[in-house]
Amino acid sequence: MKYLVGARGSKLSLAQTNWVISELKKINPDSEYEIKPITTKGDTDTRPLFTIEQKGIFEKEIDRAVAEKEVDFAVHSLKDVPSELADNLIIASIPKREKVNDVFISSDGSSLDEIKAGSVIGTSSLRRAVQVSRKRSDVVVKPIRGNIETRIKKTSEENYDAIVLAQAGISRLGVDIQSTFLSIDDFSPSPGQGAIAIVARIDDIQTIEMLKKIEDLDSRLEIEAERALSDFIDSGCRFPLGAYAKSNGSEMTLSVSAFSVDGKQSLHVTRSGDKNNPKSLGRQVGEELRSKGINDLALNWREKVEEWNKS
Repeated sequence: MKYLVGARGSKLSLAQTNWVISELKKINPDSEYEIKPITTKGDTDTRPLFTIEQKGIFEKEIDRAVAEKEVDFAVHSLKDVPSELADNLIIASIPKREKVNDVFISSDGSSLDEIKAGSVIGTSSLRRAVQVSRKRSDVVVKPIRGNIETRIKKTSEENYDAIVLAQAGISRLGVDIQSTFLSIDDFSPSPGQGAIAIVARIDDIQTIEMLKKIEDLDSRLEIEAERALSDFIDSGCRFPLGAYAKSNGSEMTLSVSAFSVDGKQSLHVTRSGDKNNPKSLGRQVGEELRSKGINDLALNWREKVEEWNKS
C-alpha cells in the first residue's frame, strides 16, 4: 500500500517526516510513502511569530489536505498543533520525544553567561526572549525568523551575536554546530517542545492503527498533560509560558513557569499526579496558576508586541 504524507517543505519538517517514514517502514516494510510538501501561512508570513494572532499557522493548510483526503496523514512539530483540530481529524500518534531543552548558539562560542554586555540575541519566541532577559538584563533581544540554518547563518553575517533554538531541531537536522545547553530550570520549554504529532482522519482506522505502532506511551501522556494545561489557560505563541511534564513510574510531574512580558513577574508551579490521568494534572496546575494570578501577567503583552514590531 502507498501512503501520501503531508508536511512543510522546510529541511526540518522533511527531516522529521523522513524519520517518521523510516520508523514506519520498520513495522510496515511492504508499504510505500511519498511526501507531499505543502506551503503554510507560517512559511510566507515574515512577522515575529508571537505577533501573528492566528493559531496553527504552520499546520492549517496541511491538515486541510488530510481532511480533504489529498494526503493520508501529516507530520508536524507538535508545539505547532493547536489544541482544537477539525472534527474529522485526530493526533493519531506521538513518537518518542526528543530532548526538550533549548540551546544557545553564538558567533564566538560564548555561552549565555559569558557573552559580552550589549550583545544582540535573536529568537522567534517571546518565551525565550523573556527568559534571556531575566538571565541577562544587559543584552539586547531581537526577533529573528527563518529556518534553523538561516538563523544560524545570521550570527555570522548579520547583526546577531547569538541565537536561542530548540535542541530537538538541531538534533533532527544533524547540524554540526557548537552550542551551549540551557537548563530547563531557567528555560522551561514550550508545551509540546521536542515532540512530533502525526495527524490522520478520525475514520481512517487502518492508517491510525499503523501509526499507533510507532507511538511512545510516556511521550503521549506527557504531551497530554502539557496541552491540557495550555488549553486551560489558553496560552499561545504570544504568552511567555513554559511547561514540562515528566513520567516517573506510575507518577507524572508537571512543572510550569509563566512570566509577564517584561520579565519582572513570574509564577512557578510544580505538581505530581497519576501518570494515567494527565489531562486532570494539567487542569489542576492550570487552576493553581489562575488562583495565583496568571491572567494578570498577560495584561501588557500587546505593548511588548508593538515594541518588538518596531525593532
